[in-house]
Amino acid sequence: MKAPARLQTLVDEGLIDSVVRQLMSGKEAEVYVVRCGTDTRCAKIYKEANQRSFRQAVDYTENRKVKNSRQARAMAKGTRFGRQAQEAAWQSAEVDALYRLADAGVRVPKPYNFFEGVLLMELVTDANGDAAPRLNDVAFTPEQARAHHATLLGEVVRMLGAGIVHGDLSEFNILLGHEHDEAVPVIIDLPQAVDAAGNNHAQRMLLRDVANLRDFFGRFAPELLQTHYGPEIWDLYQRGLLSAEARLSGQFQAKGGTVDVRSLLREIDDARAEDAARRLRMQTPV
Repeated sequence: MKAPARLQTLVDEGLIDSVVRQLMSGKEAEVYVVRCGTDTRCAKIYKEANQRSFRQAVDYTENRKVKNSRQARAMAKGTRFGRQAQEAAWQSAEVDALYRLADAGVRVPKPYNFFEGVLLMELVTDANGDAAPRLNDVAFTPEQARAHHATLLGEVVRMLGAGIVHGDLSEFNILLGHEHDEAVPVIIDLPQAVDAAGNNHAQRMLLRDVANLRDFFGRFAPELLQTHYGPEIWDLYQRGLLSAEARLSGQFQAKGGTVDVRSLLREIDDARAEDAARRLRMQTPV
C-alpha cells in the first residue's frame, strides 16, 4: 500500500522499506505493519493531543521529567512551545518505558526506533505468524485463565520493581503472543505509564490495573473474583519487600482507620469515567 505521509519520512530515511497494511486505528494512535529488510515490524503513529481521549491526562503526566527548566515553565504556562514539549514528553514516555521494562524482563514489544512521532517496534504474532489478538478477543478455559492471570501478575510486579505502573492495563491492551510453542501475554500501549514513586496517583492506577485483570479473567475462572492482589502488591512495594520471587496469596487485610468517603466516591466516579472512555475508544474497528 502507499505509505502515509508520516511513514514516508521513515521510508526516505531508510528506516523502513515498505508499508504492508494498517493494523489498527484508535483515538491515540494508528498502527501499521511494515517491512524492514527481511523483518516484519509495526509502526505506531501518535495522534495529536487534542485527538486523544484521556480525560485526565494530567494524572498521568504528573512529575514527568523534561529536558530543561525552560520546557517545564512553558508546559506549566500552557504556551505553544509548552504544548509541543508536553506532546513530545507524552510520546517519548512509551519509548522510555518499553526500554526500561524490556531490560527488567517484562514481556513488551521490543522497540527499534523512534523518529518524528513514529515508534517502530516488534510485531507481536500468534502461532500462525499473524498479528496477535488482544485478550478481549479470546476465550479461555479456567486453567488458561488462571495461568495467564498469574503470568500477568508477575509482569505487574516486575514493572513495579522497575518503578513503573502501566496506568491503563486491561484486556484491551494485552496481546496473546506465541513463543516457544506456548501462548504468552504481551503488554502494550504504555504512553500513559507513570513513575511509581513520583506520581501521587500511582497507587490508585496500580490497584485499578490489577482489578481489571481480576475482573477479566474472573469471567473464566470465577474464584479469581475473590482475590485482592492489588493491595497486597502495593503493600509489599511500600514496605520494600516486593520482588519477582515474592509469593502472593491474593488475600489482604487492610489496616483499620478512618475512611474518607467523599474521596473514595470521587475515585470510583473517576475510575468509571476512565473505564467508559477506554471501552469507547477500543470500539474503533481494527
